[in-house]
Amino acid sequence: LGYPKTGLLIIISDSDTAFNFVAALMYSQLFNLLCDKADMEYGGRLPVHVRFLLDEFANIGQIPSFDKLIATIRSREISACVILQAQSQLKNIYKDASETITGNMDARLFLGGSEKTTLKDLSESLGKETIDLLNHSVSKGNSPSFSQSYQKLGKELMSIDELSVMDGSKCILQLRGVRPFFSDKFDITKHKNYKYLADANPKNAFDIGKYVSTHLKVKPNEPYEFMEYTPSD
Repeated sequence: LGYPKTGLLIIISDSDTAFNFVAALMYSQLFNLLCDKADMEYGGRLPVHVRFLLDEFANIGQIPSFDKLIATIRSREISACVILQAQSQLKNIYKDASETITGNMDARLFLGGSEKTTLKDLSESLGKETIDLLNHSVSKGNSPSFSQSYQKLGKELMSIDELSVMDGSKCILQLRGVRPFFSDKFDITKHKNYKYLADANPKNAFDIGKYVSTHLKVKPNEPYEFMEYTPSD
């Protein structure tokens, strides 16, 4: 369609939460603006898909009505990728609405962790497998006897303790409508664009200081006013 690829980076402090509410409000307005644009100008679907990569989602703050937005944006060619360290972070911020948010996600990728809430929920969602149990019983004495029993039992596909010690090179991908995948993580060094990352070359590191500098730069021949301030005793 001739639209240039555009990326909007929202960078906030991961240690100072004083202005997190500003970022949360911005996201809320951005979602609503895109939905309105899709409905009023493009018949309900944006011509170019918009994807939100919400890394460290717990540090953004609570986005107003996010549980309702996540259920309606998909039909408008808008998607959101929520990235968390643990699922309990989502519950701490969105309370009961956290289940609505996770329920509207078509894909879920587990990279590893040890938080009990996350492991318990994942173990239950993976379901169970059928195992064969064969028991032998032997008694000795004046009247020795032997018995054998066979039965089928259900066992968690992966138990909580198995998930907690999962190999760091593995991951679990759950897609709506299909069985979960237990797979190897992709080796990022083999990606064709890896050379552009700071991991491959430190010169590629993003210097945010160049864009948020508060120093005023006056252009040549640009008029300006000079004011001198003398603090009082």
